[in-house]
Amino acid sequence: MTTIRIMTYFVRKCRGGDGQVDPDRIADVISEGAPDIVALQDVGDEAGPDQLDYLSRRLGMKAYASPRCGGNAFLSYFPLKGVQEYDLGKGGSCLRADADIEGKRLHLLNLQLKTDKQERQQQISSLLGPELLGDRSLTCPTLILGDFADYYWGAGNMALNMNLRKGARHQWRGTFPACCPLFDRDRAYTRGHLRIIDSTILWSKLARKASSHLPLILTAQITDPRTFLRAEKLKRSRMEVAPG
Repeated sequence: MTTIRIMTYFVRKCRGGDGQVDPDRIADVISEGAPDIVALQDVGDEAGPDQLDYLSRRLGMKAYASPRCGGNAFLSYFPLKGVQEYDLGKGGSCLRADADIEGKRLHLLNLQLKTDKQERQQQISSLLGPELLGDRSLTCPTLILGDFADYYWGAGNMALNMNLRKGARHQWRGTFPACCPLFDRDRAYTRGHLRIIDSTILWSKLARKASSHLPLILTAQITDPRTFLRAEKLKRSRMEVAPG
């Protein structure tokens, strides 16, 4: 089995609860969580230097991002392929990537939804539609994570729960707002041969100050026994007729 540690973190353009923009605080929080892959939401600031590039260099992780400011991004120690942004409509977005981890492939979907009930329901319908989770080419284990933007029983959650497995939920602690976390807006769902074996919310003093959300850290185990070779490893050869 293959195990990986993944963080989802809404960084609010690196603006903390004190109103100060400080990418170093975000980098320190990520370092504290020690993830292999980070799914970021609301990263980038048009008025300042490239935040994602700075975080990438500071943490020694490779960055993969959508081209727009305030969008989604990945930071990863593992190579990611097929990185593509999808518009879920009404301001919602999804950044998809495939991670190759010790010969196993993991589909990653990094979400940023909106709080309006009708808009959110439409965005979840797009997520479950033929371009994303309804795509038959997504045959490998899949992890869907990010900011689901609901406070209580949000619109569209029934559809999510019917089609996906929800990751472990923290009964007494949420991720939003960071100063007094009551709501589990930041969470994860799985599909396929993938198991969440540990789920932790980073609740340090620094994390409560660095952004409006607390980061959620997942330890996921890929239980799919198959190995997926990269295309460049396949060699062309002619078929041979066996004697007899």
